[in-house]
Amino acid sequence: MKIGFIGFGKVAKNLTGLIDSENITFLTSAQNRSENTIENMKKSDVEILDTFKEVAAFSDILISANSPSQALDIAAEYGKYSKGIYMDLNNISPKTTLKINEYVDNFVDGAIIGKIDAANPVLYLSGKNLEKLDFLDDFLEVHKISENPGDVSKLKLLRSMYTKSLSAVLMESFEIAENLDLKDEFFDILTLTEGNDFKKKALSRINNTKNAKKRKAEELEQIIDYFENHDLTMVKASFKKLSQ
Repeated sequence: MKIGFIGFGKVAKNLTGLIDSENITFLTSAQNRSENTIENMKKSDVEILDTFKEVAAFSDILISANSPSQALDIAAEYGKYSKGIYMDLNNISPKTTLKINEYVDNFVDGAIIGKIDAANPVLYLSGKNLEKLDFLDDFLEVHKISENPGDVSKLKLLRSMYTKSLSAVLMESFEIAENLDLKDEFFDILTLTEGNDFKKKALSRINNTKNAKKRKAEELEQIIDYFENHDLTMVKASFKKLSQ
């Protein structure tokens, strides 16, 4: 079996290490890639072809894992050469997912939940012919949701709706606790109900939110756009908070 990657970032690098089988060959291309990326390809022991067109044509499973902004263009450019399964693992909206489905056959909507370079990532999949991906169960925790491309993308948005809104409330509460000189007591009282590791996780969430608040605000804006016909009172408030 041959698994090809359009792009070779953290996702591709991690998956080549986790899916360890002598029956699987990984393909990618150095086309328009940086020296650092090419070096990572060589370290990962993947077969490097001249073009991504060749990668698409020769792969039984073609994985797009680059950036959300490029996902649709890549599907339009290389999807027509893919004869096997085309899997998108970019953090894209359901609208983009459905557009990609128009460009490619055998489309699988995918998402890695958790850190993309974790030792035990969880993979969510929706689309047809998912039985052809049963072999992934030997290497990863895989959840097959449905035959409908877009269902996983919707779940990603719902997850982001919760986590980013929660982060906004947590950050606001923490800031007030600091101003009142009750920061330690704030964490102590929440630990009683949220668990002993709450402080560590909360501080990590707060720092992550502050460092990436622009991107997180943009993701909330996508949620507001997609679920415009639903009650989004808390999401809109969180968007306003993260946009400040």
